[in-house]
Amino acid sequence: MTAPTKSSHSGPSDPAAASSGVPLHAPVIDWFADHARDLPWRRPEAGAWGVMVSEFMLQQTPVSRVLPVYEQWLARWPRPADLAAEAPGEAVRAWGRLGYPRRALRLHGAAAAITERHGGDVPSDHAQLLALPGIGEYTAAAVASFAYGQRHPVLDTNVRRVFARAVTGVQYPPNATTAAERKLARALLPEQESRAARWAAASMELGALVCTAKNESCRRCPIAGQCAWRLAGKPAHEGPPRRGQTYAGTDRQVRGRLLAVLREASGAVPQSALDQVWHEPVQRARALDGLVSDGLVEPLADGLYRLPLS
Repeated sequence: MTAPTKSSHSGPSDPAAASSGVPLHAPVIDWFADHARDLPWRRPEAGAWGVMVSEFMLQQTPVSRVLPVYEQWLARWPRPADLAAEAPGEAVRAWGRLGYPRRALRLHGAAAAITERHGGDVPSDHAQLLALPGIGEYTAAAVASFAYGQRHPVLDTNVRRVFARAVTGVQYPPNATTAAERKLARALLPEQESRAARWAAASMELGALVCTAKNESCRRCPIAGQCAWRLAGKPAHEGPPRRGQTYAGTDRQVRGRLLAVLREASGAVPQSALDQVWHEPVQRARALDGLVSDGLVEPLADGLYRLPLS
């Protein structure tokens, strides 16, 4: 990977809160050294582009589904310029069944901007990352941290759950990330950049493998003895109901079936072929209109549709 660069990220605003995180750092980082999965985007040869691609693909998608698509993607487009040179519809096609295909368009847009603005190299500066299309606070922090070893709070669902239980003493974090969570994450960051980056990866892995949403394995947790939620007797969740991940019968399912037909076609597809994928015409039309509105499908004359070329 590219050598770490000095980050301008400011230190914790609450030194007392930051010091409270020190006892958590060593056991979690040591656990990570022994139990981290060997994932391709963690290897030095992945580089910043490999890290960025993985972060786009892993949003709301499990590692097992991402791995084969990631490998194919990097083999075909090893640099941002390689992806930028192709039509955005090819990114949607290669995305396959990972779900949330707008991520493919956003990744294509980011690749084009990297090629145009940064000579084809993923920038290391957090502000420049954040200025790329399709890049939000989480992805910018993750790339800066995991690819360049910088000191940034990286708050995904797994990290938020670990912090909620170990520090705040509740079973689940809020449905949406709060200012209080961001403040806590900043306060818990180790002072040293390389150690902060390691902490970000380690706490994320702990949430993915041990402190899971269901059936948490406290006996395998390196900080079980310090976990506020466990020490309180694991009180049940009292916040708003947690959002479920429904799929069957939803517009998402219809959109997925429509895109599958277009991905498998070598050219434009007639309306009649798309009409075969779903029995309910109103929902089918709504899903197709949504795909067009999102830029995932391009309508042509004579009732033909294709993946976008521009």
